[in-house]
Amino acid sequence: MTNEVQVESVAKPTNKKAKLVLSLIFDAIGMLSYFLPGLGETTDLIWAPISGLLLASMYKGTAGKVAAVFGTVEELIPFVDIIPTFTLTWIYTYIIKKES
Repeated sequence: MTNEVQVESVAKPTNKKAKLVLSLIFDAIGMLSYFLPGLGETTDLIWAPISGLLLASMYKGTAGKVAAVFGTVEELIPFVDIIPTFTLTWIYTYIIKKES
């Protein structure tokens, strides 16, 4: 019975791990504009509010709100979208804030 419980917990990703994977994917999407010459900054105008909404919904509280504003502004400023806002928010939420 103990082995079954361990197998189930390993098979199901935790909320924390799922958020990390999503954060990495969303940061990659935000950096895709570098691979679309001419369309890059236009796609950033579309992605900026979407990334802000995703950040606010993924990370609750003040950290999520600050990250959402920062992420939206960061995507709107040309050549700054190399900053992995989603991943940095995950690090703050689950590593830095946890230590405090």
